[in-house]
Amino acid sequence: MELNHLKNAGRILNPASVTLLFSTLLFVVALSGCKVPQVATSRAILPVPETFSNNANTDTLNVATLNWRTYFADSTLNGLIDAALTNNLDLLTAYQRIEMARAGVRASEGLLRPTVAAGGMTGLRKFGLYTMDGAGNATTDITEGKLVPVNLPDLFIGLQSSWEVDIWKKLRNQQQSAISRYLASVEGKNWVITNLVADVSMAYYELLALDNELDIVRQTIQIQQNAFEIVKIQRQAAASNELAVEQFEAQLLNAQNLEIELLQAITEAENFLNTLLGRFPQPILRDKSRFNWAIPAQVGMGVPSDMLKNRPDIRASELELMATKTDVQVARAAFYPSLVLTGSLGLQAFSPKFLFSTPQSLAYSLVGNLAAPIVNRKGIEAQFSGAQAAQVEALYSYQKTILNAYVEVNNQLSNLTNLRRMFDLKTRETALLTRSISTSDKLYRTGRATYLEVLLAQQNALQGKLDLISTQKRQNQAMINLYRALGGGWK
Repeated sequence: MELNHLKNAGRILNPASVTLLFSTLLFVVALSGCKVPQVATSRAILPVPETFSNNANTDTLNVATLNWRTYFADSTLNGLIDAALTNNLDLLTAYQRIEMARAGVRASEGLLRPTVAAGGMTGLRKFGLYTMDGAGNATTDITEGKLVPVNLPDLFIGLQSSWEVDIWKKLRNQQQSAISRYLASVEGKNWVITNLVADVSMAYYELLALDNELDIVRQTIQIQQNAFEIVKIQRQAAASNELAVEQFEAQLLNAQNLEIELLQAITEAENFLNTLLGRFPQPILRDKSRFNWAIPAQVGMGVPSDMLKNRPDIRASELELMATKTDVQVARAAFYPSLVLTGSLGLQAFSPKFLFSTPQSLAYSLVGNLAAPIVNRKGIEAQFSGAQAAQVEALYSYQKTILNAYVEVNNQLSNLTNLRRMFDLKTRETALLTRSISTSDKLYRTGRATYLEVLLAQQNALQGKLDLISTQKRQNQAMINLYRALGGGWK
């Protein structure tokens, strides 16, 4: 009966049946590829305006092209930036992200090549008696005069290989996506450098501003101390009363309290700057006279299209958009059939003593596997929809990055214009308030002004000087922010 069963099996698996089966498989594969969804048309990117709204002229010079050493003409600041570029932890982290992205590129390149592994395999097989293999083994000699054993050992050493043929460019698109993300990580590192240069500069000028504020407060304390001593003498001479002494002393104590607050602010500013430099708190040597950084009358900002090539965050966003586009192609290729070739070459035997008996133990195989998704298409469709949504999100993110960059430049240009006007007005105001101190003092000595007018003059002069420094600091910050907004600092 077993023999008849084997003969029937042979008639069923004749060449015509195999051809029919293979043709059916190809038809199913072709049918699965006919229902591949189309890539949705994405929204067009808004064009960048030809000029900035605060700048009618199209400047050919763009400060973003200047190296930060040229833009910040301060050797002390340049030394701090150098230290930050070497030790800042955020920047060091960005370098590691680049290495991870580079590893992703190498991994994607490996998918395009066959995998070859060397090794060995051992096993033990027992075929059922009422099977084709079991029935054949029961009547076959494995060696002369010895039948195939029921428990058949299987030993193999050699090479095994597998290779997916990239018919639909799925693997090449994966590689291109990995390359785009690697380049985006490089631009991300450049954007970290841009922000780091700006942050160190901002912290540096913040520290210089605090130093100058401290000098003004200490000068004011000296003036108030002298006024306090005078009013005490006048009280003894009955030319003033106790209320005036108390008011002058209270004002002096308030200024001394402000001095302590500034000392604390200086400590915190130094610590923050040291953090940017990647080191523990330590004194920062500096020249406070460098605070009066010359603000150029005109700053070249080029045209808005320059931002697309100068700002690393815009280029990184563009590269991420390119990566998501190839991701959609990869997800779409999953609907098509895949062809995987597997093969092996080595030595195979049922006993170690025959393993190296060549050519009898030589074994090899080559198998092609063509498969197309049919049942699990819903999962593939979900991945494709997710890839398309990620592409649209990347497009919106790219557009938003450009829009934010344009607005940032506009804001800083307007800020610089208004701060110049404010600085001129504050300079004139401070000069008047400073002169009012001596004027009120003279009038008070001659009895033509009250002590309250003297106190008010001193208080207004102090506030005016602090406001002037604050305006100067804001000008410096606006210059730094404009440099950052235009994409300077990373070159």
